[in-house]
Amino acid sequence: MPIPSELTPITYRLLEALDGLTHGVFTRHGGVSLPPYDTLNTAWTNGDRPEHVNENLLRVKRFLGFDHLVSSPQVHGTEIQVVDESVLETRDPGRPFVPAPPGDALVTRLPGVGLMIKIADCQAVFLVDPEKRVAANVHCGWRGSVKEILPKTVRFLKERFGCDPRRMVAAVSPSLGPCCAEFVNHRRELPPSFLPFRTAPNFFDFWAISRRQLMDAGLLPQRIEIAGRCTVCEAQDFFSYRRERITGRMAAVVGWRRKN
Repeated sequence: MPIPSELTPITYRLLEALDGLTHGVFTRHGGVSLPPYDTLNTAWTNGDRPEHVNENLLRVKRFLGFDHLVSSPQVHGTEIQVVDESVLETRDPGRPFVPAPPGDALVTRLPGVGLMIKIADCQAVFLVDPEKRVAANVHCGWRGSVKEILPKTVRFLKERFGCDPRRMVAAVSPSLGPCCAEFVNHRRELPPSFLPFRTAPNFFDFWAISRRQLMDAGLLPQRIEIAGRCTVCEAQDFFSYRRERITGRMAAVVGWRRKN
């Protein structure tokens, strides 16, 4: 099978129906990075050449048409960062993205701003309230699931912006699938509440865990879309930390278009 040379982002039916929203989960294709980061690596801290990462980020930004691409250092915690004008004021014209403070969830109402989460097995979860015009992008690995970052972000959106969870739409990126989510130390690492999501003695379905956490937070099941693609299995299209250790990170981006 030929390897694509162009950007090939994955999109979601539920989000495509929302007026003014732009989103995409990019595969590993369409960039300039060399192995083992080939080719659309968007992370600075994994050993790739900075000029390659810069070019890759510029390609993502131009493809989606955002004025600004905003990203945080991801720390596997539950800190939520609101991207407002004060964050944009910190931008460096020489860099292809605007750095936000460390955190694992980004939220904005600003048009022209793309919220970027970087992934290589963890989930990027888009949360959107089309009525309040609020978009969020959440980095949710297994630690984030344990710490319940998804329901915490939903509660934050409700309290800070008046969002109604029943109106919200969620989309879960390609990520570690139940086929490959092996946790041999799950008795120490995972809570007992995850046991109903065990698919084999040491394997767990984190897609189903995220769906359940979102529903428990008030989202309607028909407004949750899961890509259902495993980053470990699909080596041709996705980076995977579990599979390769030294590898790239894919960009998952969501935000509101600026009105012309």
